[in-house]
Amino acid sequence: MGDWAKVSVVVPCYNSHQYLGQTLESIRAQTYPNIEVVIVDDGSNDPATIAFLDALPSDVIRVRQSNRGLPAARNAGIATASGEYILPLDTDDWLEPEAVSCLLEALESSPDFVFSFATIQMEGEASGVLVKQFNRFEQLFLNQLPYCIMYRKGKWTEAGGYDESMRSGYEDWEFNIRLSALGNGVRVPKPLFHYRVQASGMLLSKSSRLHQDLWNGIRKKHRSWYSLTSLFQLWRKWRGEPSTYPLWTYFPWMACCMVLPAPIFRKIFEFLRQFSQRHRVS
Repeated sequence: MGDWAKVSVVVPCYNSHQYLGQTLESIRAQTYPNIEVVIVDDGSNDPATIAFLDALPSDVIRVRQSNRGLPAARNAGIATASGEYILPLDTDDWLEPEAVSCLLEALESSPDFVFSFATIQMEGEASGVLVKQFNRFEQLFLNQLPYCIMYRKGKWTEAGGYDESMRSGYEDWEFNIRLSALGNGVRVPKPLFHYRVQASGMLLSKSSRLHQDLWNGIRKKHRSWYSLTSLFQLWRKWRGEPSTYPLWTYFPWMACCMVLPAPIFRKIFEFLRQFSQRHRVS
């Protein structure tokens, strides 16, 4: 492999082998030459999934553990990975052949960058190209980064890994907040990441319904970042940078989350989701 730095693609799996073949094929088709694949079996009990994982070739590193949830599975895979760079990928998503190469090139283009991410090509129950922007202020209010981002393994350690208590979702949002506190992210303006949208997926079926509780938990964990003084300073710094929505709208949005009863906030959240960026693109 010469001097090519190793990239570890970490794929958690819990009873979800249906699309895993396509996921693995997309990793094997990468133009970048030094990639290892780590699959974490998070206590699968589906016979078909177990048989699929048992039949994987020897070049795939398999980690098996009792069912501990997605963030714990990601942490276990990253801890096992020997690559200098990490790229998380779920079992129902896939990559364009030049994804790893482009993400690594972007990440290494400046010492200020701690992660890189690509434009999203939505698949399944949604379609269209979804362009995300990294704005650290906005990231505190909405997760505008995909879970599939490339970062150095050392930065995962420095950030403290994924919060294994967040089994109901948004663990990637909370991790992305901590990672972005270490430095900036850079977007690759190409749809290199194929994201399968499914109503039965964690985000739509569970996390969105618990948005208020999960975001309250994130704010409590990082109280200093969510103080009005800190938010105002961060807003002044990032207000001139690209963002998905006008940054001033997030102040009243946080107030709503803090004071409205859960049933009312949930109805408002579901209503606003109809006009979200993903639905507009779809």
